[in-house]
Amino acid sequence: MFSRSIWVKAVLFCLTMLAFAGGVAQAQNEYIICSGGPALRKWEDLRQPSQQHDRWWGNFVRPARVRMQELQKTLPQGTIITWLVYRDAYLRRAGEDRDPLTSHVQSVQSTYGINLVWFRSGDEVINYINRGGGSVARNRHKISGFEFFGHSNKYCFLFDYSSDIYAASTVWLHENDLRRINRGAFARGAYCQSWGCHTGESMSKAWKKATGVPMTGAIGKTDYSFMHLRNWKVALGAGGRWTQ
Repeated sequence: MFSRSIWVKAVLFCLTMLAFAGGVAQAQNEYIICSGGPALRKWEDLRQPSQQHDRWWGNFVRPARVRMQELQKTLPQGTIITWLVYRDAYLRRAGEDRDPLTSHVQSVQSTYGINLVWFRSGDEVINYINRGGGSVARNRHKISGFEFFGHSNKYCFLFDYSSDIYAASTVWLHENDLRRINRGAFARGAYCQSWGCHTGESMSKAWKKATGVPMTGAIGKTDYSFMHLRNWKVALGAGGRWTQ
């Protein structure tokens, strides 16, 4: 017959294990979508028509919004979906289009109940990954997924490509900066993907080395044209393929 002290110890052990399990579950409950900004039309008008980018301002926000809607149907209940958006490019483009584009982005937050975080630099993206922000603390909320929609090359996410300077970027996240990411920010088995061009040619490997988590990226270009005909899905360019 068990003594009272043994029963007490058994109950305490069970409560401890339940608390631990709950903590683990709680620690894997933030999914991050990151959107870069569109080019300015005044710069793109200098290109040949076949080489122009971002004739429509929403290239990197509409597929991101659709993806977040998908995630809300499939992620475990209670998962926080955070949308990191590069604000300055939308402010610049809003002046050209005479349209309050940042208000359109903010409407997604209220309509779909996501956590919208504006950023202005690659450092702010790294800081958010490492520490979270607002009510999302990284010691309690691990990252279970990260996806990027925007311009990129094989070495960088280019948050403002052709937004501030023609055919160039002044705000980016370079693969050499990834070493500053805290590996402990990501949950085991986290899903990561870049929907930008060329990421799979170098940056995907650097991402895995820095974070311990593989990132699917494109060999070759990605295609943001005619997405309305593909349920707002980003396609691979001719001859492209996905890799980690």
